[in-house]
Amino acid sequence: MKDKYSAVWVSHSSISDYLKCPRAYFLRNVYRDPKTNRKISVMEPPLALGQAVHDTIDTLSKLPVEARFTVPLMDTFETIWQNVTGLKGGFTDPEQEEKFKTRARDMITRVSTNPGPLKQKAIKIRQELPYYWLSEEDNIILCGKVDWLEYKQDSDSVRIIDFKTGKFDEDPDSLQLPIYYLLTSHTQTKPISGISYWYLDRDNEPIDMPLPDIESSEKKILDLAKKVALARKLGHFKCREDGCRACRPYESVLVGKATHVGINTYGQDLYILSQT
Repeated sequence: MKDKYSAVWVSHSSISDYLKCPRAYFLRNVYRDPKTNRKISVMEPPLALGQAVHDTIDTLSKLPVEARFTVPLMDTFETIWQNVTGLKGGFTDPEQEEKFKTRARDMITRVSTNPGPLKQKAIKIRQELPYYWLSEEDNIILCGKVDWLEYKQDSDSVRIIDFKTGKFDEDPDSLQLPIYYLLTSHTQTKPISGISYWYLDRDNEPIDMPLPDIESSEKKILDLAKKVALARKLGHFKCREDGCRACRPYESVLVGKATHVGINTYGQDLYILSQT
């Protein structure tokens, strides 16, 4: 019998964590502070920027097409930025925060000036966290949130759009788009006719990418998910380098070399690394 509460849930971010470092995966996705029973999260300025921009654009998807830009998107952004201002965003001083906020404002201006697909009909998946059973036999669920699903009326299909706020291109071998392709295929009824990245730092429109092969993608992702599930079963989460870039910030939290700045929207204890 299926039981989603005993299943191993995997996503693009958790699989990426495991591939970078099993110890980082454990500290980000499994470990709970025994004092608070909450998971831990480390905030840094690039993450704050990405969170604020994504949350701002996401407000548009909840509105009908004709109402999306009646309120200036920059006004929405300024309100949302308050969630990451100061220490909550990992900023060490006002000058650093202003530098990142200026970059974020530039992205919001780009989207407002070149709304493109954001002024078209969109599909909204009903689940708060879209998921499906990747393997009932192995008790594994694949989950994740897709940034935007543009509805293509001429073909009655959808195009997946993933917003990028970093300065570098996504790795060609990244599993992000294949995972989003699988999630979108299993959690709504329209066929997928396109899949793209929108690099908000530089591009005025999304850049289309090749559609992944669904069968090979599902096999590859399931193979990795099984490794994650086995590691959880065995409790085996060892860093391959005895302290790498991926797990080191979370180890700092455990040894008291980080500052607790609150609880984030996911109910996790939020920390920033102490400045030395």
